[in-house]
Amino acid sequence: MKDLEGPHPRKEPRFPVPLSLEAVEQVLGDCADFSQRTVFLHGDPGRTATVCFLAGMARTERLNDYVLRPLAQDPLLSSLPMDQIFGQLEKGALYAQSVERVTEMDPAILGLVGGGCLLFLPDQKDCLLIPVETEEKRSVGEPENEPALKGARDSFVESIRTNTSLVRRRLRAPELKIREHIVGRQSLTGVDVLWLEGIADQETAARVEQRLDAIDIDGVEAAGNLEEYLVEGNWSPFPRLPFTQRPDRFCQGLLEGRVGILADGIPLGWLVPGTIDQFFRTGQDRAYHWMVASALSLVRYFCAVVTLLLPGLYIAVVTFHPEAIPARLALSIAAAKQEVPFSTIFEVLIMLLSFEVIQEAGLRLPGPIGATVSILGGLVVGNAAVEAHIVSPAVLIAVAIAGVAGYTMPSQDFGNALRLWRFALAILASVGGLTALSLGCALLISHLAGLETFGVPYLAPFTVGVQVRRGHPTLFRLPLPRMKWRDGAARTANRRNQR
Repeated sequence: MKDLEGPHPRKEPRFPVPLSLEAVEQVLGDCADFSQRTVFLHGDPGRTATVCFLAGMARTERLNDYVLRPLAQDPLLSSLPMDQIFGQLEKGALYAQSVERVTEMDPAILGLVGGGCLLFLPDQKDCLLIPVETEEKRSVGEPENEPALKGARDSFVESIRTNTSLVRRRLRAPELKIREHIVGRQSLTGVDVLWLEGIADQETAARVEQRLDAIDIDGVEAAGNLEEYLVEGNWSPFPRLPFTQRPDRFCQGLLEGRVGILADGIPLGWLVPGTIDQFFRTGQDRAYHWMVASALSLVRYFCAVVTLLLPGLYIAVVTFHPEAIPARLALSIAAAKQEVPFSTIFEVLIMLLSFEVIQEAGLRLPGPIGATVSILGGLVVGNAAVEAHIVSPAVLIAVAIAGVAGYTMPSQDFGNALRLWRFALAILASVGGLTALSLGCALLISHLAGLETFGVPYLAPFTVGVQVRRGHPTLFRLPLPRMKWRDGAARTANRRNQR
């Protein structure tokens, strides 16, 4: 076991050898995509230059037009001494937007892997790094998880520069600041921190940057690689970093004074600090009429309570407090339950588990098959369970209402947390009835009150609403002309957003 233990497998510098063409060939010589091309300067066989690049990372057209063509056709290169050609190429003889002189192996190799090309001249210790990277990426399309019924239909993609350009097109103010950090020892993933200077809290932006710099992992290949390292205390199932696929919603968060995070290779944008009200918002809240938006917001909060409490409430009332049920309804439930050999808690739990299994199967299978499995599974399992007298119809209805109500949550992560607590509250209700269910609700509220993100309480919209002026109450939305204040976090440099 001692041979398997040790420090993180990376040394500084990565390549402790002097920079040279031979050293680059030794490092990347066994890579199938490593290529090099020797060019005669202005057709003179006595004057040569060697260009190294990685096929697939460098764009062929740019390499030919920006680098190889000037080297082979510029007559100025044939009239200068070899010791002056290097400086002339660095100053502007190449048709490239930038040319960087590199003196060490690490930046040379990293630049090569990033899509640049290295230009070596004979008898020169340094080389030139020229960016010719390819821009192959997925085109900007409609957001899949956040459908736009009334509004913009573009979404973030895997290219971080495309994502920052989508933000710049909406927020053209020069106060928009973007700082890049490299995260991951092996992946070297670019992570950008965005905020509006004069609106966002500078301390929050600084804390985000500090935590990004403190991340020491191999690579950032999934959203959780950032979320679980940026948030302190991961013992809660409730998400504290709201994310979005939509640039318009991301920009709205920046306008509220929040700090945004974009990662290369992940088509999402995070907004911090995260508060509970953000997980109940949708991109359409400002697109609909304020009365409609307010009604839909109240419906979402009501559905959160229903999906969380309905199974436990059914168990508690049927098992411990049947006198609370109207007489005719109690007789109907008792008649349906006569032929069911199992207890109420077993009925509810088996149906909740069946619901989760069907949902998971529908998510993992391809789209058309997943939809078919979900529909058939729901019909067959539900109908067969009732006809076989495994569960009563009332249990099936209660579980189905709770499950459908959970789908109204705009954030799937928040909905998953509610599903976990739904099981916990159902078990508590089976032990102590309404008393245990009430204690479970109190425990949940206490748990939420103890959460915070970057120093901001998770329940900030409800707990600091009197101290901080907000654009509108948390549960519903006022007309936009009356929203004189930002709805961002408590610590915002400038809370007024309009006259």
